[in-house]
Amino acid sequence: MTDGSLSIIFVEDDDSLRAGTFQALQLEGFNVAAFPAATAALREIAADFDGVVISDVRLPVLDGIEFFARIRDIDPDIPVIFTTAHGDVSMAVDSMKDGAADFFTKPYAIERLARSVRQAADRRKLLLENRRLRSQLEGNARTGWMGSSVVAGRAERIVREVAQTDADLLISGAPGTGKSHVARLIHDLSPRRNRPFVVLDPGIFANEEANVLIYGRDPSVALSRSGLIERANGGTLVIEALESIPARDLPRLISLVDQRNFIALGADRPRNVDIRIIGTTTLFRQGNDSVSVRDRGLEDRLSGITVTLPPLVERRDDIPELFRMFVADFERSLERSADDLSEIEWQHLVSHDWPGNLRELRTFAQNFVLGLTRLAQPVEPGTTGASLQSLVANFERTLLEDAMRRSGGRVADVQRSLNIPRKTLYDKLAKYGLRASSYRP
Repeated sequence: MTDGSLSIIFVEDDDSLRAGTFQALQLEGFNVAAFPAATAALREIAADFDGVVISDVRLPVLDGIEFFARIRDIDPDIPVIFTTAHGDVSMAVDSMKDGAADFFTKPYAIERLARSVRQAADRRKLLLENRRLRSQLEGNARTGWMGSSVVAGRAERIVREVAQTDADLLISGAPGTGKSHVARLIHDLSPRRNRPFVVLDPGIFANEEANVLIYGRDPSVALSRSGLIERANGGTLVIEALESIPARDLPRLISLVDQRNFIALGADRPRNVDIRIIGTTTLFRQGNDSVSVRDRGLEDRLSGITVTLPPLVERRDDIPELFRMFVADFERSLERSADDLSEIEWQHLVSHDWPGNLRELRTFAQNFVLGLTRLAQPVEPGTTGASLQSLVANFERTLLEDAMRRSGGRVADVQRSLNIPRKTLYDKLAKYGLRASSYRP
């Protein structure tokens, strides 16, 4: 096995020892650059250096300890292994406390040194890969929902600024504007990105064991169980749809926000947690009027910073870009290619108000890739077959498809929105071959 792709910067002022070790490390398969002084080696080290530094502690001009400090200024995670004489062992030990990867007392066995180098290089490789993925995440953050319009750019700047704080916040917006996604985005761009991300959905309150699921259970009662709040410790807790939380459950959540502690089932004392709390709501506040008296306590505590997400109708310029992004995602996941948009489908895309916002647009893109959203083509004036009956039928089918997409296939909602008898609706769905299941997420 060779490690030719693994780079070592080796600093040793003793000419014979430097030459011998250089040759031995090359025979081990490493790519080695040897230097008699730290000042020359330092010029070869950058923050993206993917190898390992081996340095003597005693060096002229710039000694090994100062060399180590300079490396840490470039990137504190670059692995440095020290070689030292017996009299300098205490200095090497101190450097280990400051983050050095290892140290070896002269004379040292090349096999042991090579093993330590490989271990340090593996850690460095993993760290750089994590950085790359994080950078990719941050680079891709924009494409997650923002778009390129002025409105979207303003929202993006706010999200990025908010992510760097550790303050609680409220995300508000109409249904389908991407509140949950933005909450995750804020977490992934924050200093807590490598810590837990836990979502508390209000649907959990309907469970008969809601208190245990949320707050956990103390071992004094029965088998210990950690709840959602405890699992979020060190990270981010998202409390979704504040307006849907039952009134009886609000006081405990308000106490959590205020005190940063909670009492598990059967416990006799509270447990402290280090969490950032993000709330989401579809309700808006105008002036001094609260969305409701019941919601005011929890909403007020989280609304010191409020991120309001604009509906698609306020940023129409983003719709084609977002549609293409969704189509590309579904083409990859479904392993199939979508047809080109027809003129009438393009007109629908740019003129429709998208009351369901991103959720509705994403469903439309999914059905488009599946071939389930083909809209009827208009008949050119003067051509045969353009009877009033066919024009009405095309319009009626398009209207039904649009309503089915908006409702996510919920027939009762379609019936209410179109204000037609239920049997008539079913007859028309059957006439045009429209199935509710095709429009459900």
